[in-house]
Amino acid sequence: MLLQIETFLLVEKLILIAVILGISLFIAMYSTYAERKVAGFIQDRRGPNRAGPFGILQPLADGGKLFFKEEIIPANSNRFLFVLGPSIAMLTACMTSAVIPWGDSLTIAGHTIPLQVADVNIGVLFIFGVVSLGVYGIMIGAWASNNKFSLLGAIRAASQIISYELAMGLSLIALLMLSGSLSLRDIVEQQRQGVWYVVYQPLGFLIFLVCAFAECNRTPFDLAECESELVGGFHTEYSSMKLGFYLFSEYINMFISSAVMATLYFGGYSFPGMDSLHVSPNLLGILGIVALFIKIVLFLFFFMWVRWTIPRFRYDQLMNLGWKVLIPLALVNLLITGGIVLYLQQ
Repeated sequence: MLLQIETFLLVEKLILIAVILGISLFIAMYSTYAERKVAGFIQDRRGPNRAGPFGILQPLADGGKLFFKEEIIPANSNRFLFVLGPSIAMLTACMTSAVIPWGDSLTIAGHTIPLQVADVNIGVLFIFGVVSLGVYGIMIGAWASNNKFSLLGAIRAASQIISYELAMGLSLIALLMLSGSLSLRDIVEQQRQGVWYVVYQPLGFLIFLVCAFAECNRTPFDLAECESELVGGFHTEYSSMKLGFYLFSEYINMFISSAVMATLYFGGYSFPGMDSLHVSPNLLGILGIVALFIKIVLFLFFFMWVRWTIPRFRYDQLMNLGWKVLIPLALVNLLITGGIVLYLQQ
């Protein structure tokens, strides 16, 4: 009997992992389409409109092009590390979704299924740890390319991520002072019972948002791959699906960053008036999933809007913003939050 229960739980988790992975890849694929459509709208042109109705099949055409493109590995590169780099980037991008609560729970055949792969009590630390590993994919792939432009892009990416992770971590510590928990589900449930944390931590959210742009190498922080200076940056020598892995990992990171921001600051799968609705628990769970994905889509649109609106920073401006503006602001926010929490506890 115990073996049957363990087998059922394992199958349940494997199905949930497959569904989340499929959704992540699907959203990453169609984020490329959305990005080009948003760019077309902002620049007063149509965007993709040939492959299928309204260009809806364009991501499939792009994927097919990458899949059937010739595999080129530079003669003087380290072949094993050259393949390992994009693999690490893709793996770490997909791993971060494991601790995010995508909804409350669903009851199927009398069995309650929580819509979260792993509800660990250090969920925030898990995300930070996995995101920190992502830069190794960039560094390894760029170094293995034996290309000076790739290596320069990787060095930029590494120093940028190290710099902005400090401010991001400090902004999160202030939020954790309020929540008292590192579990993402606990943080969502606290917001469900009260007020979204963006109300209590507006400065912390703003710092986290800016750092999320830097962590995802998105404009105006795309110094690691800026075409005007470094040809293509860390993936200059890549082609076919290895290039596709690097590009896909960026869009998956955007998707996961949007989900994390929605979870930490905007209530995750909760929405105002959620518990006052007189509907079945399953319908309420589905409405929670829809609410979370609406928030994610709005963040994704913001990522794209900023890309086609704001010019790229110079590298000295990037470092100045991280070390001289965001980190001091995060420290001030931390001190203010700590003072308020201490005052309220007395």
